Amino acid sequence: MKGGDRLTVGGETYAVLRLLGHGKGGYSYLAEAGDGRQAVVKQIHHEPCSYYTFGDKMAAELHDYDRLRAAGIPVPKLLAVDRAAERLVKEYVDGPTVFELVRDGAAVEPYLEQVRAMAARARAAGLNIDYFPTNFVAQDGRIWYIDYECNEYMDQWNFENWGVRYWSRTPEFETYLKERET
Repeated sequence: MKGGDRLTVGGETYAVLRLLGHGKGGYSYLAEAGDGRQAVVKQIHHEPCSYYTFGDKMAAELHDYDRLRAAGIPVPKLLAVDRAAERLVKEYVDGPTVFELVRDGAAVEPYLEQVRAMAARARAAGLNIDYFPTNFVAQDGRIWYIDYECNEYMDQWNFENWGVRYWSRTPEFETYLKERET
């Protein structure tokens, strides 16, 4: 999929502007609707993942979206779903990811209180979210969790035991950067 390609979701056509990211579950594209609104179109994929087992990815996305909203985690609004094409449309949150901020040497301290509040809400709901900093976008002083993935709570995957390792220029962050360059 490249810029200019078109994707249809629920009868509405979106022009792909660019790839935003590729994760375990799909490809996310910045796209534009016919009326000029920008949105994220996520195309579910079925590529193998050595460290994660999937069932019905679309059902999981929708279920997790509901669980995150119920837990009070700020996520982009789900705008449309096309189960047959395995696509969903999300509200676009425009801003840098926390990963980009860390990589570029910008201060992320203002967002640590917010992510810790999200972590507390997630834990209270029996959930972990994916605290990797590519999953958080900063906009107008607020961070959004832009992924819909969540899992049952486990201490080893909470923010303080795992996620915080990637929210500054730690050895883990530097290793990840080097792996991306090769």
